[in-house]
Amino acid sequence: MSLTETIRKHALKNAFDFGKPNPGAIAGKVIAEFPDAKKDMKETMRLIGEAVSEVGKLRKDEIEHKLKSYAFAEKKQEEKKLALPNAEYGKVVTRFPPEPSGYPHIGHAKAAFLDYGCAKEYGGKMILRFDDTNPEKESQEYVDAIKEGLRWLGIEWDSESYTSDSMPLFYEYAEKLIEKEAVYVCTCAQEQISEGRSTGKPCACKSLGKEEALARWKKMHADYKPGDAILRLKSDLQAQNTVMRDPSLFRIIDSEHYRQGKNYRVWPTYDFEAPIMDSAEGITHAMRTKEYELRDELYFLLLKLFGIRNPELVEFSRLSIKNAPISKRFITPLVKEGKVAGWDDPRLPTLKGLARRGILPEAIRNFVLSFGLSKVESEPGWDRLLSENRKLLEPRASHLFFVPDPIKIHLLNAQPRELELKGHPNENIGTRPMKVSDFVYIPREDFEKIKEGETFRLKDLCNVKLISKKNFEVESAPDGMVEKKIQWVSDYIPAEVLRPHDLLVEGMYNERSLEKIYGYAEKNAANLKPGHMVQFERFGFCRLDANKDGKQVYIYSC
Repeated sequence: MSLTETIRKHALKNAFDFGKPNPGAIAGKVIAEFPDAKKDMKETMRLIGEAVSEVGKLRKDEIEHKLKSYAFAEKKQEEKKLALPNAEYGKVVTRFPPEPSGYPHIGHAKAAFLDYGCAKEYGGKMILRFDDTNPEKESQEYVDAIKEGLRWLGIEWDSESYTSDSMPLFYEYAEKLIEKEAVYVCTCAQEQISEGRSTGKPCACKSLGKEEALARWKKMHADYKPGDAILRLKSDLQAQNTVMRDPSLFRIIDSEHYRQGKNYRVWPTYDFEAPIMDSAEGITHAMRTKEYELRDELYFLLLKLFGIRNPELVEFSRLSIKNAPISKRFITPLVKEGKVAGWDDPRLPTLKGLARRGILPEAIRNFVLSFGLSKVESEPGWDRLLSENRKLLEPRASHLFFVPDPIKIHLLNAQPRELELKGHPNENIGTRPMKVSDFVYIPREDFEKIKEGETFRLKDLCNVKLISKKNFEVESAPDGMVEKKIQWVSDYIPAEVLRPHDLLVEGMYNERSLEKIYGYAEKNAANLKPGHMVQFERFGFCRLDANKDGKQVYIYSC
């Protein structure tokens, strides 16, 4: 790469990273990559000044677009180690406990990588536990989807369990609490329960003896209807921590369970079953998101009442992506209403959506683990994840040309010929043939910015001068450095690129969240199979999604 190009490359990078390009910082980068620049620093700084002036006039999206033509050496950073409190090597046991009520998303990936990473860091093991005690929402479909997602991420679990298999144990502990008069069965209406929790006044159910509580408990299994009765902890209705105001521990749900069928109708809440499962399965470090912090008091109180072992609770911040719905309660309606194509829609942060978009599991791992076990809340945008993905794709994705919104230009006095272009500018992955006729197609946006008489380069082909804008005619021009480099095709196949944008804008569904870009891909793309990742030069990394209606359909990745 020439000195001018090296300067331009680092001027663009510096401007993209810091907003305003810094000539001194650029000079250091240029000299490190192009030592001969030191021989005439006056000239080098002059060229840097010109580049800074040029780049300073560009919008950030234009800078990002131009940066895609360059490769940068990445600094190797030592991976941060995950540190657990009171951990003993070889004895750490963690658990990843998803509820099988939807398809896994990037938030699940963060939790799973932390559970898995900590177990491996300490030579321990991780249990995959399906927290399946709500038969109204859960299904085998989601169990299978979660397993598939974890395998795709490269996460292996040492054993798996299902919380619903422990229902007899939960009933045993519930009846022990009834015997201790630590709980009561409340038959009040929900409005009364809410009012009592607000005013701090107990209802009549709380003062009933254990015989009546046991009788009502039995009726919950046979006679009461859903909503008629709940099992509540006898706690402090005036507690400052509202979680502790006589929380619900069991409720009636009549729906058939995907795994247990109709065997049970009285189901424990997460607050009740989590400490029992963690203790019974030998979990040493129970990791969960910070939103559960207020429930820690209840967790440890129940363990004390049960008289069983205390695990370490480790909390971390929940992962959110700006303008992307993570919660199933937001995603499910979008799927049902047809606003997205399904759980694998590339606009979604579900693992299936990310995979379809061409986001690599390793990029997801690097992204989510960069937050570590911190409890600091953050809401990064897509850029940070996409940047990780670009780093991984750059050395491995084959390079091709794609011309969006193509316009045909005539090459005066050109002879049809065939070239051999590199399959990758920096990696030795062979070459690809490119046929050239007496015309080529270039992007309309590029053509409209070229003035008559201006010289530009058809990338990897030749320099040409625009002779007639009206007649779309160019003629060959002398070789030499020119500012504008444009991708082109002559022999092509029709292609369409689906480019995802933010699915939400100010919390509302964005009608323009999926852009369709029609164009031509070079003929070599016909050899690609669905799932293949490619870098369309000066455009971006894309994944071939399907061959449909006589054209290829790609999804823009990053």
